[in-house]
Amino acid sequence: MQDSLDLTTLIFLGLAVFVIWKLRSVLGQKTGTERPPFNPLARREEPPAAARDGDNVVRLPGAGPERGAAAPVATAVPRNWKGVVEPNSPAARGLDLILQQEPGFDPRAFADGAKMAYETIVIAFAKGDRKTLKTLLSREVADGFERAIQTRERAGQTVETTFVSIDRAEIVGVDLRNRVAQITVRYLSKLITATRGPQGTVVDGSPDKVVDVTDVWTFARTLGSRDPNWQLVATEAGH
Repeated sequence: MQDSLDLTTLIFLGLAVFVIWKLRSVLGQKTGTERPPFNPLARREEPPAAARDGDNVVRLPGAGPERGAAAPVATAVPRNWKGVVEPNSPAARGLDLILQQEPGFDPRAFADGAKMAYETIVIAFAKGDRKTLKTLLSREVADGFERAIQTRERAGQTVETTFVSIDRAEIVGVDLRNRVAQITVRYLSKLITATRGPQGTVVDGSPDKVVDVTDVWTFARTLGSRDPNWQLVATEAGH
């Protein structure tokens, strides 16, 4: 009985040693395809723009091209942009090119987001809300806004702005160069705005009058960037 038990034990021990040796011989070999050890300080190369998902002002349904996919050829595939931009216009061709790199881009959703950005930026500027402006403006535009806010503060002035409506936000220009997309939007809005001096007297505008305002703003974003936000890079008064 004891001899039989010892023999059985020896057989199982031998099988166990054999199995462990086989596993080590397979799992312990280097095949040349192992990933290097993770180094949190190492610089990481960004994947190609065409291999990353696209984003816009707001999160949009639809995914970008799969990782590892070949970069698309910068040849526009015409789409029907009726109601967004003039068909067959330079702006329409620009939108086609953006979609070549970010298939999830939605110009209609962008226009809606641009309306929200316009109101947010105008109100933040009136309040001197630097924190909000910093996240939405390019450095150059932010510097210009900052100088205007400082001038106002030194004069002891405050601005009161109320949106009555944004009647239109139309895309009037699209440009794509070296993965940097720029979209120009013309806004037609109605505002009530007044600037008050240190004593509270109105020095510009009117707290009771609705005025029609036309602005032309340009937003930019690097396509393929992990940052989904578009930044305001240029402003001008429209006609």
